[in-house]
Amino acid sequence: MIKKYYPFLIIFSVLILDQSLKFWVKCNYTLGENIFNLGILRFDFVENPGMAFGLSFGGLTSKYILGVFRVFAVFFIGKYIYLLIKKGAHKGFVVILCFVFSGALGNIIDNLFYGLIFSSGTSWNSDIEYWVGYSGVSSVFEGGYSGFLEGCVVDMIHLEFYWPSWAPFGLKNTEVFPPVFNIADTCISSSVFIIVIFYKKLVRKEDLDLAMLFSRSAK
Repeated sequence: MIKKYYPFLIIFSVLILDQSLKFWVKCNYTLGENIFNLGILRFDFVENPGMAFGLSFGGLTSKYILGVFRVFAVFFIGKYIYLLIKKGAHKGFVVILCFVFSGALGNIIDNLFYGLIFSSGTSWNSDIEYWVGYSGVSSVFEGGYSGFLEGCVVDMIHLEFYWPSWAPFGLKNTEVFPPVFNIADTCISSSVFIIVIFYKKLVRKEDLDLAMLFSRSAK
């Protein structure tokens, strides 16, 4: 039974962990607050109106476009996983893609629904044409702070370490990796890294052919 439904178990487990951590941070801490500091590993509560790892661009229009793109991307990844399982693809490849799928889905939930679920959050101010934060701790199901597709992704994981004093190109004593991210981002980035490193062992030619055929049929 477990072997048959392992993709669902992976996806469900990642989503529960990702969303539970986001809800805990959102409902117990204020925006910008340091939750704990273990040196290199910090938990700093930030909200991201754009893409992964704190990257953002434009206002609501770009956010709508990004949200719709995310929905289609998750649908196609899910469909591709289903076809790979039917074709007997390497289980490791399927597992990795399940982590990519669950990570993407985790951030989509924030984007689609957090503006409706939480009482406060980073929102677009049309008067100054900029994203504006908030004060206090958020609560759930007491009136939303924005509309559908307007929610911001909750990030908290921060790996804080700096370039040495002898680093070239003006990097001296600057932070190596300043973005703050979440479990969903970690699943996506680490899975892509593993695929790149172990590509020849995980991916068959027929898996690539299937991806190409699937992408053509989707157009």
